[in-house]
Amino acid sequence: MCGIVCVSGSIDAALILLRGLKQLEYRGYDSAGIAVHEPDGAIRRARAAGKVAALEAAISTPFCGTSGIAHTRWATHGAPTEANAHPHRAGRVCLVHNGIIENFSPLRKELLAEGRSFSSETDTEVVAHLLDRELDLVSDPKVALLNVLSRLEGAFALAAIIEGEPDLVLGARRGAPLVAASGKGAGFLASDIMAITGEATSVIYLEEGDSVLVRPSGIEVYGLDGLPVVRHAVPAPASMAQAEKGNHRHFMQKEIYEQPEVVGRTLAAYLDAASGCIRARDGVDFRAITRLLIVGCGTASYAGQIAEYWFEALSGLPVKVDIASEFRYRNPAFLKGDAALFISQSGETADTLEALRLCKAAGVTTIALVNSPHSAMAREADIVAPTLAGPEIGVASTKAFTCQLAALAALAVLAGHQRGCLDSEAQSGHVANLLAIPSLMGAALKIDQEVDALATELANASIVLYLGRNAFFPLALEGALKLKEISYIHAEGYAAGELKHGPIALIEEDVAVVVIAPHDALFAKTRSSIQEVRARGARVIAITDNAGAAELEGEVSAILKLPDVQGMAAPIVAATAVQLLAYYVAVHKGTDVDQPRNLAKSVTVE
Repeated sequence: MCGIVCVSGSIDAALILLRGLKQLEYRGYDSAGIAVHEPDGAIRRARAAGKVAALEAAISTPFCGTSGIAHTRWATHGAPTEANAHPHRAGRVCLVHNGIIENFSPLRKELLAEGRSFSSETDTEVVAHLLDRELDLVSDPKVALLNVLSRLEGAFALAAIIEGEPDLVLGARRGAPLVAASGKGAGFLASDIMAITGEATSVIYLEEGDSVLVRPSGIEVYGLDGLPVVRHAVPAPASMAQAEKGNHRHFMQKEIYEQPEVVGRTLAAYLDAASGCIRARDGVDFRAITRLLIVGCGTASYAGQIAEYWFEALSGLPVKVDIASEFRYRNPAFLKGDAALFISQSGETADTLEALRLCKAAGVTTIALVNSPHSAMAREADIVAPTLAGPEIGVASTKAFTCQLAALAALAVLAGHQRGCLDSEAQSGHVANLLAIPSLMGAALKIDQEVDALATELANASIVLYLGRNAFFPLALEGALKLKEISYIHAEGYAAGELKHGPIALIEEDVAVVVIAPHDALFAKTRSSIQEVRARGARVIAITDNAGAAELEGEVSAILKLPDVQGMAAPIVAATAVQLLAYYVAVHKGTDVDQPRNLAKSVTVE
């Protein structure tokens, strides 16, 4: 989503701000802007539609100042134009903002009635005017900020500078991430710690409802009630090394290849290889749970759907998977003994976070499966189940997805053992199966060149269908999502058994169908689906194993052969094939693989 970076007290504020914006480019955006306090006391501003490079080109003479704010915007209110780009100016105030101000319309009407004029279509400019108006009424910037915040409805993070206050940056967060930091004699604010990596030495992860005043001399944090609060600082990341592409063409490619390492790291957090068991997690007792609700968005929800098969098969625990945006608005009925598991890479996904809060308010035990230990979900959930994927820069999720699956598989085995469905020997068998995943993923990645060659032709397809059964049905949904996200080809995933209930009408000559068909108990049924689409002229690509490849030889157009895998490891390993396929198709189409159009990495607004 939108990115915020602010500095107070740096020798060259503009350099720090522009560098920070570049480090936030992975989030996705459509315009950028910067505002700096100049030595003469005035605030100078520059904005541009497009990439940060366009902003740099729009700066005719270098900025000079020690404090300022900058922003990358992903359009919500108003088109992606220079006029709508942040920072927005109102009188003495320059302000940047992530999120949505839900009541901006009546506030705008109120300000218009007072004679104030607007130069943009955004909700953000309303906040700038409100703050400027308050500064006319009160002399204390902190009081003015708190008065404005009391008028705002919605989920947002914001930061502002005020003409006449050259060393001060104001900030606040309500439902969107914001961190404060210190280092090298300067203070910082950012929506993502990556924006100030290399500059900050210590960081404060602001909590829900916090407001903050940042000066070179220190950071003051205030709670929702406006009173001072203590938020402990922790060491900031020292470098961007983990975010560099290395020898890979794109971040997405790098992250696909990191999966054996990071999935192994995640599994190590859950598995005790020496004893062949799953480590118990504080607060997790599946014996006390009568139903598990799993909630997520996009790729995270597909991880939950795969886990549904595992939990029910291994533990007999009823599972209900929901899309977060639907769950939070359908007035869900809770049962005694419910627990809710929320899946999010960032831990800040707006709909998922609100669904978590809904469950907490209802007294339901909440579990956050997140990749960010300092995120809002991690702080607010009763229990945290970590994934250890590390920073994921590509917008299309890859290693975060497989790390989610790894953690979910371990929890499903734990549930089976705690609920008496798996004895110690069975648990050890599953642990051994999971421990093999990293090496199997490494072997699976060796089909890279075959996928590259196949993608050349697939890049010309106008529609691609994905089919799968059992846990491979949600993986088919994920495969279709990956392809449409980064190649812009229309793709859909279906349960193979549903073909005759409608989707088969889409099959005609040269339609591409990707079938995930491991040689398991359902292979014969999946093979029947292959024959049905092939008989209607479809070009079939099978993702299978050695035994499946032997039986499908001559029956399909192409085979992507994976190593032989059993049990829960199979869909995790097969995920590499659907990721590689999407990646190479996008490369051959020439799309922006890491920052596909209209998408953002972390969806922190509805």
